[in-house]
Amino acid sequence: MLLTAYLLALLALVLAWPVPVALSRARWTARSPFAAMVLWQSIALAGGLSMIGAMLVYGLEPLGGNLLAALRRATTIVLGNESPGELHFWHLFALCTAALLTVHLVFTLLLTYARIVTQRRRHRELLALLSSPSGALDRTWVINHPAPVAYCLPGGSRSVTVLSDGLMEALAPEELAAVVRHERAHLTQRHHLLLWAFEAWRAALPWLPTSRLARAAVNSLVEMLADDVARRSTPDAVLVRAIALVAVGSADDGERPPGAHGGSLPATMDNGEDVDVAARLSRLLTPRPPLGRTATAGVLTASALLLAVPTVLLLAPGIA
Repeated sequence: MLLTAYLLALLALVLAWPVPVALSRARWTARSPFAAMVLWQSIALAGGLSMIGAMLVYGLEPLGGNLLAALRRATTIVLGNESPGELHFWHLFALCTAALLTVHLVFTLLLTYARIVTQRRRHRELLALLSSPSGALDRTWVINHPAPVAYCLPGGSRSVTVLSDGLMEALAPEELAAVVRHERAHLTQRHHLLLWAFEAWRAALPWLPTSRLARAAVNSLVEMLADDVARRSTPDAVLVRAIALVAVGSADDGERPPGAHGGSLPATMDNGEDVDVAARLSRLLTPRPPLGRTATAGVLTASALLLAVPTVLLLAPGIA
């Protein structure tokens, strides 16, 4: 199993630095944001699995020829209150590190979820005081503020889209419709769940390039995915004008309504972190064809293999 541990450690290292750096610089991602999103998720999951798996396999290596046999032996030692004589200091250190890292990741995921839920609850309470339902648009609230702001507030059956009256005055009807379609795409495609997972990954491992680059990439990709939904029923020129007007208006005003968490057209949905507006405008002004079926299948296959490799290394019979 020692070779398995080394292979998992090597895979974790590759997925922590060169692969995310290369993907963050790739230009094809704007052509097929869905495939790029799947690949980023696979990199994050496979990297975490490899990192924890390498330490677990190394720590259990003296107890069996494969992970399952070693886990059975470890269970016997624990339940029988036996002395783990086969395990030396570095084996115990690796096992403790794997356990602590796993607990840290799960705890950070839950803590991030609790923080986001609390923020949204307070935000919803502020909206009840500062906004009123739109008579023309379903599940849409209008807040009295001069800045052009649009964002969505996820909440299951209580999900709403929030617009400022400054936005409604600045945009033409077809541009406003594009904004609404864009924001509702965030809700229907559950982009807030993706942002939550990658925000937790970043909070848990802020020193890891994967977590930083992945969060920035996912922020941009969810905006592109929402743009693509709006493009199905809105000409690109109209969407470009809407993005540009909102971006310029937000920059000129310099502030947002109280309680607003990002989410306007030039920003991500719910985390207050701006995305690259120029990149979004560029892909609309000079559209390039999406990846072909072969290339898309290749990306999705690579994503599946990234998850399969560490899984097979962990579950297959031990490699000497």
